Amino acid sequence: MKTLFSSPATALLNVACLMALAASAQAQDVAAGKTAFAQCAACHSTNGAAGAGPTLKGIMGSKAGVTSDGFRFSRAMRNSGVTWDAKTLDIYLKNPQTAIPGNVMPFAGIADDKTRANIIAYLATLK
Repeated sequence: MKTLFSSPATALLNVACLMALAASAQAQDVAAGKTAFAQCAACHSTNGAAGAGPTLKGIMGSKAGVTSDGFRFSRAMRNSGVTWDAKTLDIYLKNPQTAIPGNVMPFAGIADDKTRANIIAYLATLK
């Protein structure tokens, strides 16, 4: 009886196909995230310039409350001790006021898990 992995060559081909599907899904997430980011773009740039909010270019791995664009952060954000990664961004985007009490971003948050994940996937591409 043949199975999904009946030979090493078949197994390798199946793994390659699964990897291609995963990459395709990731690309779709990034595209959806870029579209969903439109609500953020009213205040946040992706090109390194500050606006009503700080730029989000290069946010992954950066410290909260610190950017090179000269944006003036709240004391709560500067003292939060947060380093932005997928997990901290997810918590913050879900409910900014609960995540970092006293921050001044006037945004209620994004309740939908998939939308937040898509936006974070897009933000990860901004180097």
